[in-house]
Amino acid sequence: MSAGVVFATLVRFGGAPTAAATVRTMIRADAAKITVIVLQLGLVFTNYPDIVPGAFIAAFVITVLVAQAAILIRD
Repeated sequence: MSAGVVFATLVRFGGAPTAAATVRTMIRADAAKITVIVLQLGLVFTNYPDIVPGAFIAAFVITVLVAQAAILIRD
């Protein structure tokens, strides 16, 4: 959720008057979103030593895929 907020903030205040600037803003926002996700995953792994990494990452990937499918499939 916080990665989405970072993405939306960067896109909103990107101020892209041209197509090239728009693409640059979107790439920068995606990079920031991925960075936030990786940092939060690292935070979870350091603060919860008993977590099972394989199961946690599998659940994370499935959640991302289901969220994308929900966005793509409309009623």
